[in-house]
This record gives sequence, structure tokens and C-alpha cells, in this order.
Amino acid sequence: MPAHHSFWPVLIRAAGAGASGWRRFLAVAGIMVLSIPGGNAVWSQRRSSPPPVSASRSLLVTTEPNTIIWIDEIRRGVTDATGRLELPNISPGRHVLRGRATGFKEASLPLVAGRRSVAIKLVRTTDRAELTFQQAEEAREKAKDDTGRQNAAELYRQALQLRPAFPTAHLGLARVLLDLNHYQQALAEIEAARRNRPVYPEASAVEGRIHREAAFTEEAIQSFRRAIRESRGFQPEAHVGLARVLEEKGQYSEAIVEFRKAIAQLSDSEPVIYQLLGAAYEKQQNYKEAIVAYEKYLALAPNGSLAGAIRSVIDQLRRDAAGQEIIP
Repeated sequence: MPAHHSFWPVLIRAAGAGASGWRRFLAVAGIMVLSIPGGNAVWSQRRSSPPPVSASRSLLVTTEPNTIIWIDEIRRGVTDATGRLELPNISPGRHVLRGRATGFKEASLPLVAGRRSVAIKLVRTTDRAELTFQQAEEAREKAKDDTGRQNAAELYRQALQLRPAFPTAHLGLARVLLDLNHYQQALAEIEAARRNRPVYPEASAVEGRIHREAAFTEEAIQSFRRAIRESRGFQPEAHVGLARVLEEKGQYSEAIVEFRKAIAQLSDSEPVIYQLLGAAYEKQQNYKEAIVAYEKYLALAPNGSLAGAIRSVIDQLRRDAAGQEIIP
């Protein structure tokens, strides 16, 4: 998942009107934290079981300093000044490890089951297209406003002028154009990426996000499902995107299934999905499960940006569960 991408903050930024629980919290706290699409309430008759937990392990990666590390196209972190990164929660089985550092050629290698450490050898590059692409990726990650995003878009275009057949650059440009609300241009970049990589799960997932932002619900569902098929089921970005669309359609049980699939695939590396899961349970008025999900967020990110808000929401939900009157 190149650049990991900023797709998780976008999930929060792009949410719609607030759910009842969050509206209650905002009324009590007087601040805005985030908003979640609303919907009809349905009581869940029994607690669903949490996703099965596989025996996980940690992995020590050594390579160049400040190298971005992906496992199975999911960004897992950046190496420190000594070139080391300790990764927790690596599930059993085979994986693909990828590393990218500025000024070096990107490298991938299979991660054999049972390994506790791995070294990635990166080779310096003078490829102007690759170096410009790296600058574009960095600019996109650091962009805080439209000026920064436009600067990133220009760098992607420069990389594509140097190497027209560059699917990851087309996809990076599509992500920036999506953030700029240039939906048709973003879709054109997705199609360009597919010309050189016809089966491209990440491109299909981003296409789904573009359709969702443009309010083309059915097209978004088709794109997200295509991404999941292309990746043989392992595509957490698509599972979360599909969950959001289903949630907006009022299909909360189906959305919860998709959120849980994404959580399992990400091995608890993205606490924000537990917040989204909790909000979906809250819309069902399944307050007990909502509290469980929110508490899991707090366990993983006790000092996270949403922690204070979620603690207040949990207090309100406990009053709901006990049948107490809620502050309007």
C-alpha cells in the first residue's frame, strides 16, 4: 500500500453527518472530534464473537535509516536512525516485505514463515523518474493544504513524463487528485495505471473511494468488491471502504463484517478502525459491542488523537446501556 497511506486519516476527514452518540458527546464537550454517517437503529440480540486471533510474532527489520516498510502492501512503519524497526503482530504464514528509502531503489523480498529478523539491502539509484516519484510520495504525505497537494501532483506528473509506464505514480497522482476533489481526473489516472498493470487491487480500492466521494454508491461497491477479488480477499483498504458504503446504506450488520475483516488483516496496526466499528455498533444501539470496540481503540492508542473523545462517548454509552437519561 504505497504511502499507507494517508488513507486512514481520510476515512475520518471524509465522514458525513454525525451519529447520535457522537452528537451527544459534542453537546456535552462542546468540541468537534469527527463525524460518522447516521442511520436507523436496530438492537442486536446477541453479542457477536470477536475475530479469531492467530498466534502472532514480532519481526526485526534492518536496512537503511528512514526506510518505509510495507508488509503485504500495508505500511507498517519507518526504520530509525540506525536502520532498525521492530514490527509486532506479524501473523503466521508467508508475506512480502517491501522497503523504500529516499535515494535508493525500492526492494521487495518474501518473508519466510518463522523468521524473527530480516535484512533488506537497498541499492542507491540515479533513476530520475524513481527519485522524482519518491519526492512526490513524500510531498503527498506531508501536504496539509491544497497548495501542498498541488505541489505533490506536479511532482507525480514530472515522474510520469520521465517514465510514462509507471503504475504506482499514476496511482499516487490519483490519490492526490482525489484529495483535491478532482474526481474525473483521478479516475483517468486509475485507468492509466491499469493499462500497465491490469490486475491492481490498490487501484481498484482507490477507484472505489473516488466513486464514494462522488456519491456513486453502486459503482463504489463494485470497485471495492473488485479490489477484494483481485487481491484474493486481502485488501483492508477495500474492506473498510466497502464497510463505509454499506454503513451509509443502513446495512450495519454487513458493514460490521467488513470492518472486522479489515481489523483482522491489519493485525491491530490501525486503531482507528475500532472507532469506526464502534460507531457502526452504536448505530445498531448495540451499546455493549460499541463499548468493547471503543475500549479496544483505547488499549491500542491510549494517547491517540481520539482517546479523550472516545472516553467521553463510552461514559455516555454506559448510561444508554443502563437506560439512563442522556443529556440532549
